[in-house]
Amino acid sequence: QVQLVESGGGLVQAGGSLRLSCAASGRTLSRYTVGWFRQVPGKEREFVAAIRWSYSSTTNYADSVKGRFTISRDNAKNTVYLQMNNLKPEDTAVYYCATGSYSIREESYDYWGQGTQVTVSS
Repeated sequence: QVQLVESGGGLVQAGGSLRLSCAASGRTLSRYTVGWFRQVPGKEREFVAAIRWSYSSTTNYADSVKGRFTISRDNAKNTVYLQMNNLKPEDTAVYYCATGSYSIREESYDYWGQGTQVTVSS
């Protein structure tokens, strides 16, 4: 059974940083794309970033986070990270990690974590 567990969310002031972690069991993350998505109440879940399987490690970012967020992986820990710098109030959302195929579309991902709340105060 595949399980993804996000951690690292919290409350931070605008301009601050957080690092989210996505730890997996039941699946070797290095063999799959891992994506981060976020969702605010009343809105659709949106793509944030993705990192392709380990051989390639190609990354992709939403325009809204490019230059501020960095996705990376630690294969030894079977964990993917999302380093978020210069956070803005509009980054406030529940952040989800997922594994699947390299895409910005959530339909391409088959396993999801439970989400972690990120709140950025102004």
